[in-house]
Amino acid sequence: MIVALDAASTDLSVAISAPDGTLIAQETWSSARRQSAELLPRLLALLHGARQPLASMTAVAVGTGPGSFTGLRVAMAVAKGLAAGLGRPIVGVPSLLAWLDAEPDAACAVARAGAREAYVLVRGADRPRIVDGDELAALPRPIVAGSDVATAFGLQGGIAPRAAAAIARRGAVRLAAEPAGDDLATLEPIYVRAPRGVAAESGERVRWL
Repeated sequence: MIVALDAASTDLSVAISAPDGTLIAQETWSSARRQSAELLPRLLALLHGARQPLASMTAVAVGTGPGSFTGLRVAMAVAKGLAAGLGRPIVGVPSLLAWLDAEPDAACAVARAGAREAYVLVRGADRPRIVDGDELAALPRPIVAGSDVATAFGLQGGIAPRAAAAIARRGAVRLAAEPAGDDLATLEPIYVRAPRGVAAESGERVRWL
């Protein structure tokens, strides 16, 4: 059983799937400031409801962002704790790719990058880019966007990300090819740039966790 987590925005999700990625159960919800208090209890409740003991977890897959700095750290900490505690492999999955997987008709995915900017991944692009909030109105539709972005920039008609099931599917593909998964010690979120107030001009690797 694969456990999957995504907290790259204020719209969070957890899922459990069979080792081949077939969904067993998923829960989604919105939380602006309580990711650290809610993520693990929601996962445990999902497992209980599906009658799946945590010990039956064979791997954990986690959304790596970019997106909410706090949410990414919380999800990564929970995922790493599960992987280390149970001795299971861990795989990181880019969150915005999973958002687009979860919504096949969406043209792009948008996550908040700060007070006036957003991360944007257009379907088919190699990587996300950072754009000014004023540019979001010109993006192709439909858009998968966290409710924090939609509120901050007045986006209308955005689809809230509910991507843990898609993260589980991508995780299953990765694990089929690479059973060991990612390196537990070095896996970290995709931040694209240093957070506000952190200087990274030295050129050395920035440690987040």
